[in-house]
Amino acid sequence: MTLTLAPMEGVVDVHMRDILTRIGGFDLCVSEFVRVSKGILPAATFRHICPELDQGGKTASGVPVHVQLMGGEASLMAENAAFVASLGAPGIDINFGCPAKTVNRHDAGASLLQWPDRLHEIVCAVRRAVPEEIPVSAKMRLGFSDKSLFLENAQAIEAGGAMKLTVHARTKLEGYKAPAHWEYLAPIRETLSIPVVANGEIWTVEDFDACRNISGCTDFMVGRGVIARPSLGLEIANRQDKAFAWPIILDWLSYYRNLIMVMDNDVREAGRIKQWVKLLGRSYEEATKLFVDIRRLQTPDDIQVFLIK
Repeated sequence: MTLTLAPMEGVVDVHMRDILTRIGGFDLCVSEFVRVSKGILPAATFRHICPELDQGGKTASGVPVHVQLMGGEASLMAENAAFVASLGAPGIDINFGCPAKTVNRHDAGASLLQWPDRLHEIVCAVRRAVPEEIPVSAKMRLGFSDKSLFLENAQAIEAGGAMKLTVHARTKLEGYKAPAHWEYLAPIRETLSIPVVANGEIWTVEDFDACRNISGCTDFMVGRGVIARPSLGLEIANRQDKAFAWPIILDWLSYYRNLIMVMDNDVREAGRIKQWVKLLGRSYEEATKLFVDIRRLQTPDDIQVFLIK
């Protein structure tokens, strides 16, 4: 089994990858997406999204970080993939799953799931552009407005040369609304010869077990679930049998506050802390109370007072 930390724009950045891979349980991370729309992006753009490029393409705890690209123009995707590979990316992932309206209005993300031939073209171009030893993978949803093309899309991605396919088990229009349709993963897994990674609505070990039983998958990706329950990776990897106690979570929140000081923007830093605390409320009653206390605070220093109480 392999467990991957999901890319989540504005949530799972270099700092959150640092924390969650230090906690443990993960074999791989995927960066936030890099939007490709005009020419070859400068190295600074890739290093901003994935600073781990300057440390061997790995987090501080040694977990590889594959760089995710998103765009609808095959040649541009290929050129940028080749460039970021030259910067040291240990792998390239292609985003066919982002449900954001702004992304989908501009020919990227899940909107491409309406045309299996375009998925194939993009994957082919990226695969040809990067050295053979650099793995190319993709992430998709079950469809755009419906699931009618779910299997055709998966086959197009495999035929394009992807070595692995992650499937978020919802359509674009379903967004992040429960449930995730894990039952669709089984026919994909049975049809493809490459690994199929199950993703979507895994919040607890019980969810993980249900997803594994329904999908038959042996590889998994988690995102919001591990933000809400930071021990989830360890629990899934059978290295820990229960969630962290709240004082441990407070220690990690304080550590996070120190990491994000490099943003040098009080409002942004405070927003990131509040965002995490709000998600933690799904697993910890203490987090719900803490969020009430800090939600109107505008500086991380003010928030820190509550973290050390």
